Amino acid sequence: MKVTSKNIDKANLLVSATLPKEEIDAKVDKLAKEAGKQMKVDGFRKGKVPAHVVKKMHGEQLMQDAEGEMIREALDQALAEAKVNKSDMLGEPLFKKYEKGDSAIEAEIQICLRPVIELGEYKEAVPAFEQPKATPEEVKERIADLAKQSAPLESITTKRALKKGDTAVFDFEGFLNGEPFEGGKAENFELEIGSGQFIPGFEEKMEGMKPDEEKKIAITFPEDYQAENLKGKETEFAIKLNDIKVKSEAEINDALAQKVTGKADATVKDLEERTAEQTITEKVSKLYNDELKPKLLEALVAKYDFDLPENIVEQEIDNLVNGKAQHLTPEEIKAIQEDVKKLEALREETREDAVNSVKATFIVDAIATAEKVSVDDNEVYQVLYYEAMMAGQKPEEVVEHYKKNNLIPAVKMGMIEDKLFGKLLGLDKEQK
Repeated sequence: MKVTSKNIDKANLLVSATLPKEEIDAKVDKLAKEAGKQMKVDGFRKGKVPAHVVKKMHGEQLMQDAEGEMIREALDQALAEAKVNKSDMLGEPLFKKYEKGDSAIEAEIQICLRPVIELGEYKEAVPAFEQPKATPEEVKERIADLAKQSAPLESITTKRALKKGDTAVFDFEGFLNGEPFEGGKAENFELEIGSGQFIPGFEEKMEGMKPDEEKKIAITFPEDYQAENLKGKETEFAIKLNDIKVKSEAEINDALAQKVTGKADATVKDLEERTAEQTITEKVSKLYNDELKPKLLEALVAKYDFDLPENIVEQEIDNLVNGKAQHLTPEEIKAIQEDVKKLEALREETREDAVNSVKATFIVDAIATAEKVSVDDNEVYQVLYYEAMMAGQKPEEVVEHYKKNNLIPAVKMGMIEDKLFGKLLGLDKEQK
């Protein structure tokens, strides 16, 4: 077997291999003899099945196994000659050529390697920015909102019409084609008018009602309503307004501070400090996501120039193309499937974005290693658990979905990126 290799660039190695027919045949014979020692075939003692019988029964599979074994040997030889560690290989090798001739198989295989990045002064790419602050006015306004939200509801003392911002206390029953429908009835239900909590049009049609007034309103359910029997259907609701409630006057005192913070000894000053911290945290988060993170990524990608493994770039192009396909019409997708040039054009459209994305990933990975920034699986699971709970989903099922679809590495990489950038920007200190 003849094996040669040459560097396409620093991240891609091309291996050329000639697999002589006689060597492949010898490999097939060897595999057949080994298989015969394990097989049980009628007419032969177990472990004594002749090689020619094994080849007759499983010749095609033996040939595939022999070729595969020789390809692996060729790759191992090429890596040794090129002084490349197997651990530096990324993804599966790319077959550029595999031609079966009468006397030999001619193969060309591209091996993709982890890029070597000379980091140098990477902190030069970190953008300067002014640390966000919370003004006294902002803190005062937020506390006033908290007080308003915490203020109890009280019934109005003067009889008047229901208006936007009021909380209506009412009985209702819904009818479809003159018949009551399931889930369409309640008594003394409380609804803030203008909150958008009910079906579109419902709250607006209640405005102007007075306590003890009864009214019938026509409501058409949205086409995307969750209950199949009500989607797009015209219904009628019988309503009786029992009471109108409004927020009582908001008071900012230690009792409010204790209620909001959950601390029995909290004071208004504690509430002000906590509110200022939350305001700064929100500002920092917005500044980071909207401005600092994109700027830092762009600067790092522009700063470094290195060769990228072709298979990883092609894989990212696949991901971006698949993402774009989700926004195409069935007709557009069909046209691309039937025209190779259109598919190639779509792939080329995404190539620059794919290259920058892959490049950024390797840069972040290298700097994270230099900065000793890492994220373990437990941290990822904690984030997924929290997000699942906030979304009302079952955490165990969400985590299992991410594991099954091999999405954990992508989540982990995103967390490492945010953790690293927070450190480089000094935002981790700001949050402590």
